Amino acid sequence: MTAGARALSWVLLAWLVAACNKASPGHSSGASSSAVPPGAVPVVSLPPSPPTPPPPIVRSEGMPGSFAPLARRADPAVATVKARVERQQHPGGRRRTVAEGLGTAFVYDPEGFLLTNNHVIEGATDILVSFVDGRDIKATVVGRDKHTDVAVLKVEEKGFPSLPLGDSDTIEVGDWVVAIGNPFGLSHTVSAGILSAKGRTRDDVKGLDPSGYFNFLQTDASINPGNSGGPLLNLKGEVVGINAAVRANANNIGFAIPINMVRQLLPMLLRDGKIRRSQVGVIVDVLNSIEAGRLKRPDRKGAWVKTVVAGGPADRAGIAPDDVIIGFEGKPISDPNELRWMASIAGVNKVITLRVARLERVFDVRLTLGELPELNEETDEP
Repeated sequence: MTAGARALSWVLLAWLVAACNKASPGHSSGASSSAVPPGAVPVVSLPPSPPTPPPPIVRSEGMPGSFAPLARRADPAVATVKARVERQQHPGGRRRTVAEGLGTAFVYDPEGFLLTNNHVIEGATDILVSFVDGRDIKATVVGRDKHTDVAVLKVEEKGFPSLPLGDSDTIEVGDWVVAIGNPFGLSHTVSAGILSAKGRTRDDVKGLDPSGYFNFLQTDASINPGNSGGPLLNLKGEVVGINAAVRANANNIGFAIPINMVRQLLPMLLRDGKIRRSQVGVIVDVLNSIEAGRLKRPDRKGAWVKTVVAGGPADRAGIAPDDVIIGFEGKPISDPNELRWMASIAGVNKVITLRVARLERVFDVRLTLGELPELNEETDEP
């Protein structure tokens, strides 16, 4: 190759390199007025990622592999209750058995104290409790209360296995619960389910004593006749309720008395054998939307005073019809049932403070609670 040809080859090679550089990545084939800064990282468009699902809610009381260990620990403290009711046929005549009730009880104190429902032992002249170890022991009634359907029994033997009382305020809807009882005489039957609802009242469970005090736990654990008085347990083996009622013509809807309600009654039942109830001296009702608007209330919370008992504690304190009681001893009142309960167990002759709303005004009233007459309990209000 001649020198001229070699020079021409170098010129062509230089032109090809320059052309390649212009077409290299980062440059467009056309003219551009903006340059990419050195070190810039190209943005790559990717399809949007699917949203990350929230982590599953796992509680410390998650579903167990088996309820057997819980049932094995609790069962020795559960007893079958056989209550016999006898009547005299005529004065001076022989007594005859007119009824034999069957229910459940459980030991809560190893000194021989048991809890059950009042309706299991009401009117009984003879009560026998039978344990899983074969012992049949006569029991006596220490105290009972018809209006909450709670009764305390006592046996003379001591050292029984017992069930700890839990906290029914902290258990949540959806938590697992276990019931032990004697449905239809099938002793020591265990059933499990969840807590279906809380705060069920006599308006939810039809056919109950209208003078009663009810704040039921609702469960779908199977509860049938004979389960009454048995324990409703959380997964720690603590009693959170006393199984009490079944709604007629319903499937898997049972009710239990919250154990915190029972705790409040126990000292009085053990001391006096009954509940001596106090009262405010008003007849109250739910505040509906129409009355709430008329009374200029921002919500429907509280107990609407329909009638004030003449000469009673509320009357002497100046409470009037159409007042709305929204607080009792510093605790908010959401509905009439709360007021009835708090007033009934506060104590006869105790001085308490009510928070009252009268149209736009809100004020506190001090009054001394009276006693709710036992003879009129069927119709009287707090």
